[in-house]
Amino acid sequence: MDFSVVDIEKEDENIVLGQSHFIKTVEDLYEALKNSSPTAKFGIAFCEASGKRLVRFDGNDEALMKRAVKNAERLGAGHVFIIHLSDSFPINVIPHIKNVPEVLGLYAATSNPLSVVIAEDGEKRGVMGVLDGEKPLGVEKDEDKRARSEFLRTIGYKK
Repeated sequence: MDFSVVDIEKEDENIVLGQSHFIKTVEDLYEALKNSSPTAKFGIAFCEASGKRLVRFDGNDEALMKRAVKNAERLGAGHVFIIHLSDSFPINVIPHIKNVPEVLGLYAATSNPLSVVIAEDGEKRGVMGVLDGEKPLGVEKDEDKRARSEFLRTIGYKK
């Protein structure tokens, strides 16, 4: 078995990476994203693991769809989907994604640099884990706690 790391190519968007199990994933994820946030722009790509084994894709933004397809091709792992998301935050769409019946789980939802650890054995490829962002530099102090609290209230996520 061989292991490699695939760096996800992105611009200023968020990434949601997960695993699913059925060809209708792309259409159902499209509906979930569209219903979760009317302003969201997104591109979805899904690596089909049997049959024609195509990268299936959809979305409402051409550039995000192209990046999703490119990253899905680079990942090449069966039943993995990647969503490139802008004008919305993962926190707004994750509950909707998790409610899609064929979604098995999520690996990451981030705007940070993202790398994916891939295992390959013959014709099989799978995600072993993700490297999301950078290592912590320390433990928050009281001033950091206040800043975090103020930030969440400023952007409307807490009262």
